[in-house]
Amino acid sequence: MEEKIIEKLKLMFDDIVHISSDCSIEYWCARELQPLLGYSRWENFELAIKRAMESCKCSKIEALDHFRDVTKMVQLGSGSTRKVKDYILTRYACYLIAQNGDPRKEEISFAQSYFAVQTRKQEIISDRIKLMERVEVREKLRESEKRLSKSIYEHGVDDAGFGRIRSKGDRALFGGYSTKDMKAKLEINEKRPLADFLPTLTITAKNLAAEMSNYNVNQKALYGEITITDEHVQNNESVRDMLGKRGIQPENLPPDEDIKKLERRVKTEEKKLSKESSILPVELAKNQI
Repeated sequence: MEEKIIEKLKLMFDDIVHISSDCSIEYWCARELQPLLGYSRWENFELAIKRAMESCKCSKIEALDHFRDVTKMVQLGSGSTRKVKDYILTRYACYLIAQNGDPRKEEISFAQSYFAVQTRKQEIISDRIKLMERVEVREKLRESEKRLSKSIYEHGVDDAGFGRIRSKGDRALFGGYSTKDMKAKLEINEKRPLADFLPTLTITAKNLAAEMSNYNVNQKALYGEITITDEHVQNNESVRDMLGKRGIQPENLPPDEDIKKLERRVKTEEKKLSKESSILPVELAKNQI
Protein backbone atom coordinates (compact mmCIF):
# COMPACT_ATOMS: atom_id res chain seq x y z
CA MET A 1 0.00 0.00 0.00
CA GLU A 2 1.39 3.40 -0.96
CA GLU A 3 2.47 5.77 1.81
CA LYS A 4 0.19 8.54 0.48
CA ILE A 5 -2.83 6.24 0.77
CA ILE A 6 -1.80 5.22 4.30
CA GLU A 7 -1.42 8.88 5.29
CA LYS A 8 -4.83 9.77 3.84
CA LEU A 9 -6.58 6.86 5.54
CA LYS A 10 -4.85 7.58 8.84
CA LEU A 11 -6.14 11.16 8.84
CA MET A 12 -9.67 9.92 8.13
CA PHE A 13 -9.58 7.33 10.92
CA ASP A 14 -7.93 9.74 13.38
CA ASP A 15 -10.69 12.24 12.71
CA ILE A 16 -13.40 10.00 14.21
CA VAL A 17 -11.60 9.01 17.41
CA HIS A 18 -13.46 9.98 20.59
CA ILE A 19 -11.89 10.40 24.02
CA SER A 20 -13.85 9.79 27.22
CA SER A 21 -14.40 12.79 29.52
CA ASP A 22 -11.76 11.58 31.98
CA CYS A 23 -9.32 10.92 29.06
CA SER A 24 -9.02 7.28 30.12
CA ILE A 25 -10.23 5.60 26.95
CA GLU A 26 -10.39 6.02 23.19
CA TYR A 27 -13.56 4.84 21.50
CA TRP A 28 -15.27 4.90 18.13
CA CYS A 29 -18.90 5.20 17.00
CA ALA A 30 -20.05 2.54 14.56
CA ARG A 31 -22.00 4.89 12.29
CA GLU A 32 -18.91 7.08 11.85
CA LEU A 33 -16.71 4.02 11.23
CA GLN A 34 -19.12 2.42 8.75
CA PRO A 35 -18.26 4.47 5.61
CA LEU A 36 -14.52 4.31 6.34
CA LEU A 37 -14.69 0.50 6.17
CA GLY A 38 -16.50 0.63 2.85
CA TYR A 39 -20.01 -0.32 4.01
CA SER A 40 -22.77 1.64 2.28
CA ARG A 41 -25.69 0.03 4.18
CA TRP A 42 -26.06 0.08 7.95
CA GLU A 43 -27.77 -3.32 7.90
CA ASN A 44 -24.69 -4.96 6.37
CA PHE A 45 -22.34 -3.20 8.74
CA GLU A 46 -24.40 -4.24 11.76
CA LEU A 47 -24.08 -7.87 10.62
CA ALA A 48 -20.29 -7.41 10.62
CA ILE A 49 -20.52 -5.96 14.15
CA LYS A 50 -22.56 -8.93 15.35
CA ARG A 51 -20.07 -11.37 13.81
CA ALA A 52 -17.30 -9.53 15.65
CA MET A 53 -19.27 -9.79 18.90
CA GLU A 54 -19.63 -13.55 18.40
CA SER A 55 -15.89 -13.77 17.77
CA CYS A 56 -15.36 -11.93 21.05
CA LYS A 57 -17.59 -14.36 22.91
CA CYS A 58 -15.82 -17.35 21.34
CA SER A 59 -12.59 -16.01 22.81
CA LYS A 60 -14.32 -15.94 26.22
CA ILE A 61 -14.14 -12.15 26.37
CA GLU A 62 -17.12 -10.16 27.63
CA ALA A 63 -18.60 -8.50 24.54
CA LEU A 64 -20.22 -5.71 26.58
CA ASP A 65 -16.77 -4.55 27.64
CA HIS A 66 -16.01 -3.67 24.01
CA PHE A 67 -19.37 -3.30 22.22
CA ARG A 68 -22.10 -1.09 23.65
CA ASP A 69 -25.31 -0.46 21.73
CA VAL A 70 -26.76 3.01 22.19
CA THR A 71 -29.52 5.16 20.75
CA LYS A 72 -28.77 8.53 19.20
CA MET A 73 -30.88 11.38 17.96
CA VAL A 74 -30.07 12.42 14.40
CA GLN A 75 -31.38 15.35 12.42
CA LEU A 76 -33.26 14.65 9.18
CA GLY A 77 -33.25 16.80 6.07
CA SER A 78 -36.68 18.14 6.99
CA GLY A 79 -35.26 19.54 10.21
CA SER A 80 -36.98 16.98 12.43
CA THR A 81 -35.09 14.39 14.47
CA ARG A 82 -35.37 10.65 15.02
CA LYS A 83 -33.69 7.95 17.05
CA VAL A 84 -31.19 5.59 15.41
CA LYS A 85 -29.24 2.66 16.77
CA ASP A 86 -25.49 2.97 17.11
CA TYR A 87 -22.63 1.20 18.86
CA ILE A 88 -19.75 2.50 20.95
CA LEU A 89 -16.66 0.46 20.19
CA THR A 90 -13.26 -0.02 21.79
CA ARG A 91 -10.09 -0.41 19.74
CA TYR A 92 -10.36 -4.18 20.16
CA ALA A 93 -13.97 -4.16 18.91
CA CYS A 94 -12.96 -2.15 15.84
CA TYR A 95 -10.13 -4.61 15.18
CA LEU A 96 -12.51 -7.57 15.29
CA ILE A 97 -14.92 -5.80 12.91
CA ALA A 98 -12.08 -5.08 10.49
CA GLN A 99 -11.04 -8.74 10.68
CA ASN A 100 -14.49 -9.64 9.37
CA GLY A 101 -13.95 -7.48 6.27
CA ASP A 102 -12.31 -8.19 2.93
CA PRO A 103 -8.53 -7.55 3.30
CA ARG A 104 -8.27 -6.96 -0.47
CA LYS A 105 -9.98 -3.60 0.13
CA GLU A 106 -7.41 -0.97 1.06
CA GLU A 107 -9.54 0.55 3.81
CA ILE A 108 -10.04 -2.86 5.45
CA SER A 109 -6.37 -3.78 5.14
CA PHE A 110 -5.42 -0.42 6.69
CA ALA A 111 -7.99 -0.73 9.49
CA GLN A 112 -6.74 -4.17 10.50
CA SER A 113 -3.32 -2.71 11.24
CA TYR A 114 -4.56 0.67 12.51
CA PHE A 115 -6.60 -0.96 15.26
CA ALA A 116 -4.11 -3.78 15.94
CA VAL A 117 -1.41 -1.48 17.31
CA GLN A 118 -1.68 0.51 20.52
CA THR A 119 -0.30 3.66 18.93
CA ARG A 120 -1.52 5.71 16.00
CA LYS A 121 1.98 6.55 14.75
CA GLN A 122 1.98 6.33 10.98
CA GLU A 123 5.37 4.62 10.65
CA ILE A 124 4.31 1.80 12.99
CA ILE A 125 1.02 1.32 11.14
CA SER A 126 2.87 1.37 7.83
CA ASP A 127 5.40 -1.23 9.03
CA ARG A 128 2.63 -3.55 10.17
CA ILE A 129 0.78 -3.23 6.85
CA LYS A 130 3.97 -4.25 5.03
CA LEU A 131 4.40 -7.15 7.44
CA MET A 132 0.84 -8.34 6.84
CA GLU A 133 1.22 -7.99 3.07
CA ARG A 134 4.25 -10.30 3.20
CA VAL A 135 2.43 -12.84 5.38
CA GLU A 136 -0.50 -12.73 2.95
CA VAL A 137 1.58 -13.30 -0.20
CA ARG A 138 3.48 -16.13 1.53
CA GLU A 139 0.16 -17.84 2.27
CA LYS A 140 -0.90 -17.35 -1.36
CA LEU A 141 2.32 -19.04 -2.51
CA ARG A 142 1.66 -21.97 -0.17
CA GLU A 143 -1.80 -22.38 -1.66
CA SER A 144 -0.54 -22.03 -5.25
CA GLU A 145 2.16 -24.65 -4.73
CA LYS A 146 -0.33 -26.95 -3.02
CA ARG A 147 -2.67 -26.70 -6.03
CA LEU A 148 0.24 -27.19 -8.44
CA SER A 149 1.43 -30.27 -6.53
CA LYS A 150 -2.06 -31.76 -6.64
CA SER A 151 -2.46 -30.89 -10.31
CA ILE A 152 0.81 -32.40 -11.50
CA TYR A 153 0.23 -35.50 -9.36
CA GLU A 154 -2.89 -36.03 -11.45
CA HIS A 155 -0.69 -35.60 -14.52
CA GLY A 156 1.84 -38.31 -13.74
CA VAL A 157 4.30 -36.66 -11.33
CA ASP A 158 4.94 -37.85 -7.74
CA ASP A 159 6.08 -35.75 -4.74
CA ALA A 160 9.77 -36.25 -5.49
CA GLY A 161 9.15 -35.12 -9.06
CA PHE A 162 7.35 -32.01 -7.83
CA GLY A 163 10.38 -31.17 -5.68
CA ARG A 164 12.67 -31.43 -8.72
CA ILE A 165 10.30 -29.33 -10.84
CA ARG A 166 10.11 -26.61 -8.19
CA SER A 167 13.89 -26.57 -7.76
CA LYS A 168 14.47 -26.19 -11.50
CA GLY A 169 11.92 -23.41 -11.54
CA ASP A 170 13.90 -21.66 -8.81
CA ARG A 171 17.09 -22.04 -10.83
CA ALA A 172 15.37 -20.31 -13.77
CA LEU A 173 14.01 -17.50 -11.58
CA PHE A 174 17.27 -16.90 -9.72
CA GLY A 175 19.57 -16.76 -12.74
CA GLY A 176 21.16 -20.20 -12.37
CA TYR A 177 21.09 -20.46 -8.57
CA SER A 178 19.31 -23.59 -7.37
CA THR A 179 17.14 -23.63 -4.26
CA LYS A 180 20.09 -25.03 -2.30
CA ASP A 181 22.41 -22.37 -3.75
CA MET A 182 20.02 -19.59 -2.72
CA LYS A 183 19.75 -20.96 0.82
CA ALA A 184 23.54 -20.93 1.08
CA LYS A 185 23.74 -17.45 -0.46
CA LEU A 186 21.17 -16.05 1.98
CA GLU A 187 22.47 -18.15 4.93
CA ILE A 188 19.20 -20.00 5.42
CA ASN A 189 18.93 -23.33 7.25
CA GLU A 190 18.72 -26.14 4.68
CA LYS A 191 15.66 -27.59 6.39
CA ARG A 192 13.63 -24.37 6.08
CA PRO A 193 11.64 -23.36 2.97
CA LEU A 194 13.46 -20.71 0.92
CA ALA A 195 10.26 -18.69 0.49
CA ASP A 196 10.01 -18.12 4.26
CA PHE A 197 12.95 -15.72 4.01
CA LEU A 198 12.32 -14.05 0.67
CA PRO A 199 11.09 -10.44 0.35
CA THR A 200 7.50 -9.79 -0.71
CA LEU A 201 8.47 -9.04 -4.32
CA THR A 202 10.25 -12.37 -4.80
CA ILE A 203 7.47 -14.36 -3.13
CA THR A 204 5.00 -12.66 -5.47
CA ALA A 205 7.19 -13.56 -8.47
CA LYS A 206 7.33 -17.23 -7.40
CA ASN A 207 3.57 -17.24 -6.92
CA LEU A 208 2.95 -15.81 -10.38
CA ALA A 209 5.14 -18.48 -12.01
CA ALA A 210 3.40 -21.24 -10.01
CA GLU A 211 -0.05 -19.96 -11.01
CA MET A 212 0.99 -19.82 -14.68
CA SER A 213 2.28 -23.38 -14.49
CA ASN A 214 -0.84 -24.65 -12.78
CA TYR A 215 -3.03 -22.99 -15.40
CA ASN A 216 -1.10 -24.35 -18.38
CA VAL A 217 -0.71 -27.86 -16.97
CA ASN A 218 -4.49 -28.12 -16.94
CA GLN A 219 -5.31 -26.07 -20.05
CA LYS A 220 -2.74 -27.86 -22.23
CA ALA A 221 -3.24 -31.23 -20.54
CA LEU A 222 0.51 -31.55 -19.97
CA TYR A 223 1.69 -34.93 -18.73
CA GLY A 224 4.87 -36.24 -17.19
CA GLU A 225 7.79 -34.70 -15.34
CA ILE A 226 9.84 -33.63 -18.39
CA THR A 227 7.00 -31.79 -20.10
CA ILE A 228 5.79 -30.08 -16.92
CA THR A 229 9.36 -29.17 -15.93
CA ASP A 230 9.82 -27.39 -19.28
CA GLU A 231 6.60 -25.47 -18.70
CA HIS A 232 7.52 -24.42 -15.16
CA VAL A 233 11.03 -23.38 -16.16
CA GLN A 234 9.70 -21.26 -19.04
CA ASN A 235 7.23 -19.53 -16.73
CA ASN A 236 9.95 -18.70 -14.20
CA GLU A 237 12.19 -17.44 -17.01
CA SER A 238 9.35 -15.21 -18.22
CA VAL A 239 8.84 -13.76 -14.76
CA ARG A 240 12.59 -13.22 -14.39
CA ASP A 241 12.72 -11.42 -17.77
CA MET A 242 9.86 -9.17 -16.68
CA LEU A 243 11.69 -8.25 -13.47
CA GLY A 244 14.95 -7.80 -15.37
CA LYS A 245 13.38 -5.17 -17.59
CA ARG A 246 12.79 -3.14 -14.41
CA GLY A 247 16.36 -3.66 -13.24
CA ILE A 248 15.48 -6.30 -10.65
CA GLN A 249 17.53 -9.47 -10.15
CA PRO A 250 15.77 -11.75 -7.62
CA GLU A 251 18.98 -13.51 -6.56
CA ASN A 252 20.51 -10.19 -5.48
CA LEU A 253 17.65 -9.00 -3.29
CA PRO A 254 18.47 -9.23 0.44
CA PRO A 255 16.59 -11.77 2.58
CA ASP A 256 13.77 -10.69 4.84
CA GLU A 257 12.89 -11.70 8.39
CA ASP A 258 11.79 -15.28 8.98
CA ILE A 259 8.09 -15.38 8.06
CA LYS A 260 7.40 -17.83 10.90
CA LYS A 261 8.65 -15.29 13.42
CA LEU A 262 6.40 -12.66 11.84
CA GLU A 263 3.37 -14.93 12.04
CA ARG A 264 4.08 -15.69 15.72
CA ARG A 265 4.52 -11.96 16.40
CA VAL A 266 1.16 -11.17 14.79
CA LYS A 267 -0.62 -13.83 16.87
CA THR A 268 1.04 -12.55 20.05
CA GLU A 269 -0.02 -8.97 19.23
CA GLU A 270 -3.60 -10.09 18.68
CA LYS A 271 -3.71 -11.91 22.03
CA LYS A 272 -2.25 -8.88 23.82
CA LEU A 273 -4.70 -6.52 22.11
CA SER A 274 -7.76 -7.89 23.91
CA LYS A 275 -5.98 -7.66 27.28
CA GLU A 276 -4.50 -4.20 26.72
CA SER A 277 -7.57 -2.60 25.16
CA SER A 278 -9.47 -0.50 27.70
CA ILE A 279 -13.03 -1.58 28.43
CA LEU A 280 -16.08 0.63 28.12
CA PRO A 281 -17.37 2.15 31.36
CA VAL A 282 -21.13 1.91 31.89
CA GLU A 283 -21.59 5.69 32.20
CA LEU A 284 -20.12 6.20 28.72
CA ALA A 285 -23.15 4.62 27.10
CA LYS A 286 -25.54 6.64 29.25
CA ASN A 287 -23.95 9.85 28.06
CA GLN A 288 -24.60 8.86 24.46
CA ILE A 289 -28.34 8.22 24.70
